[in-house]
Amino acid sequence: MSQDTENPGKLAVVTGASRGIGAAIAKALAAQGVHVVLTARDVKALENVEDAIHAAGGSSTIAPVDLTEPDGVARLAAAIRGRWDALDYLVISGAYLPHLTPVTQIDAKQFGQAMTVNVMATQALLANFDAMLKRSKDAVVVGLTSSVGDSPRAYWSAYGASKAAFDNILSSYAQEVEKIGHIRVAIIDPGATRTAMREKAYPGEDPSTVKPPEAVADRIVALLGEDFATGHHERVNSA
Repeated sequence: MSQDTENPGKLAVVTGASRGIGAAIAKALAAQGVHVVLTARDVKALENVEDAIHAAGGSSTIAPVDLTEPDGVARLAAAIRGRWDALDYLVISGAYLPHLTPVTQIDAKQFGQAMTVNVMATQALLANFDAMLKRSKDAVVVGLTSSVGDSPRAYWSAYGASKAAFDNILSSYAQEVEKIGHIRVAIIDPGATRTAMREKAYPGEDPSTVKPPEAVADRIVALLGEDFATGHHERVNSA
């Protein structure tokens, strides 16, 4: 993929950028000329994504962070503020899927981790990057959700509850900043996508029967160029 220059000088932070949809989004943004800050826990995997971006002529920086650490997001934001003034795109792709169990058998530790990564870290990201987003001329926050957040499903309650809270936080933030800045929020349900998380949830599924992460990334990059209203919510169904 050759580098484009549709977004020269723009900055993006992508969480969960070490693999799957997050990595695909990071590569797609970089191909559009955006400098992408890649964040996740796995340093080696982040380096692999960065190598692929640079090999394609793009620009990126890795910033390893553990979203479960109390001050992880704050340290990440402080480091980024030290180098850049404004943030144009915040893509919240990192998520944790606890074991699928009946409500009565939810593991408290895993449930806590899901709420920490999927909910508390999301609030921390918005809080710590809000000022940088407001300094952008047209900032966009993209959050990747799941249909189980608004359509409860047996055995998915722990993850679904965390995603319902995730959606609520992003939707509330969209309303709060709508009249006081140039920030738009989009909540995207990737739908069935070929990822490690999907494989964990559906171990017997043939991966070739679901769309690749690049299909989701392409849709999100296209959306960034559209004049959508803040609070936008859509599901990516096409392959």
